[in-house]
Amino acid sequence: MTAAPPTPPPVTPLATPPSPAATDLSARLAEWQPVSASQAALRNDYLGFIAAAPAAALDRNGGPEHVTGSCFVFTPDLAQVLLCFHKKGQFWVQLGGHVEAADVSVAAAAYREAREECGIPDLTPLGAGIVDVDRHALGGGFACQAHWDVGFAATARPEAAPVASDESDDVAWWPVAALPENVPPHFARRLAGVLGELAHQLA
Repeated sequence: MTAAPPTPPPVTPLATPPSPAATDLSARLAEWQPVSASQAALRNDYLGFIAAAPAAALDRNGGPEHVTGSCFVFTPDLAQVLLCFHKKGQFWVQLGGHVEAADVSVAAAAYREAREECGIPDLTPLGAGIVDVDRHALGGGFACQAHWDVGFAATARPEAAPVASDESDDVAWWPVAALPENVPPHFARRLAGVLGELAHQLA
């Protein structure tokens, strides 16, 4: 009687590798030395969040919390900032959004979203890269629970006429010293932090 062949060992499925954008973001975060101690502590939380789920952390369908990219668009003198009036949130906020599969980095996603949301194609990146991180919970009008937002900065010509996308009711320049009333909680503080970080990076 012929013996039955040995049963092969079970095959352990390989873990889904991180996306190039996740790898790039981890490297950028590790290199970034923010001016603020609170930003440095939050930066470390981001590194842990990405390391815990490198394949899902940047995927809008990867879970209730994920990384997004923002772009703070200023006039060259940093006196005005371009904000959109978000349809879902019903507030004025910086440009930005989710990372798409075709985005090679979160920075690329942030600049792409900014161009799409303001209709200005000529945006010039400003600073050395990341200018802030901001994890915030979302209200009931959003499908996800929280965004781990990564901020970048750019400039545009003040005479450039912005055009709102279908995700916004309006888009307009605002003086950084006279923001509209209906902005998200702590937005003014976040913007001040971004300007402080830029002052350090551009010094």
